[in-house]
Amino acid sequence: MVILATRSREIGTNPLLDANCTFDANKDREFSIKIARCNWTEEMIFGNLVYVPDTEFGGIIEDVLTDTTLDYVELKGYTWRGRMAMKVIEPPAGSDYRVVSGELNAILKKLIEPEFGGLYVVSGESTGVAVSNYQFDRYCTLLEGITKMLKTVGYRLDIQHKRERGVPGYILIRAVPIVDYSDEIELSKDSGLNYTMEDKRNGVNHLIVTGKGELKDRNVLHLYVWPNGSFKKTQYYKGLAEITQVYENTSTETDELESQSTKKLQELCSKKIFGMDIAKLGIDVGIGDIVGGRDYLTGMYSSRPVANIIYSVTNRVESKEYELEGESDNGNS
Repeated sequence: MVILATRSREIGTNPLLDANCTFDANKDREFSIKIARCNWTEEMIFGNLVYVPDTEFGGIIEDVLTDTTLDYVELKGYTWRGRMAMKVIEPPAGSDYRVVSGELNAILKKLIEPEFGGLYVVSGESTGVAVSNYQFDRYCTLLEGITKMLKTVGYRLDIQHKRERGVPGYILIRAVPIVDYSDEIELSKDSGLNYTMEDKRNGVNHLIVTGKGELKDRNVLHLYVWPNGSFKKTQYYKGLAEITQVYENTSTETDELESQSTKKLQELCSKKIFGMDIAKLGIDVGIGDIVGGRDYLTGMYSSRPVANIIYSVTNRVESKEYELEGESDNGNS
């Protein structure tokens, strides 16, 4: 049920009843609503809101595309989470880093509410959990910084649109505990769920990074994978076990080369690939929660956090697609 609203009043579901809607919560962090030209109204315009109540699927219309050849109008914009990715946590004047201490929701309130003109409201409820002298990365996005901070204490970001007596309401933000469903429910084929699992052990474990400079003066960096999955500048795998690749990066400044190269090595190294039909679990899984499964035939087991949820409405049929961390295409319902 996707609702159209202005900032002051709710217009309702009828205008979008036959629209095809997609809300990509945490990968592209954008939404798309395609409406037949004959169903377009003057209220489907910049600054108005679209949302699914009590979920994080929604956003503000910021891009309108009309295509007369296909006879539709497309409304687009950032999701609520995407909006947070468009804000930056800056170090205070005279400081190298932004450092915070205190209860989780209290910290979120100070960081989030001043940025969104009253639309985003952080819960006043105490989690009973605090951080002390937590240091954000320099100039990280608001979403990235908060997500990383919460994860250090086993919490995740919960985002829901709340309605109030026919008006659009507000976006409620809370810190909630990460739930590890892989500890509570061991999912296997006996559960009637389909999933894919791949244990890839021939990935790159030695990345030679070539940066700026020429010949012997060229900036060269060596990164190595260790058995616990960490990356170091000292070698572990040698001989037959060593798998090496060269990564050329002459566009990144030297002080940022290591962080960019680490991301590249994460793409290339050995990994367990796991995808599951999460929507059939019948549980309310949120972004950051963990699911897992076991194949008794091969003995393989894997668990992964939920990285993204895509909510869609096509021909009035709702569906959710869940993507697990490290994956780009997983279970549908």
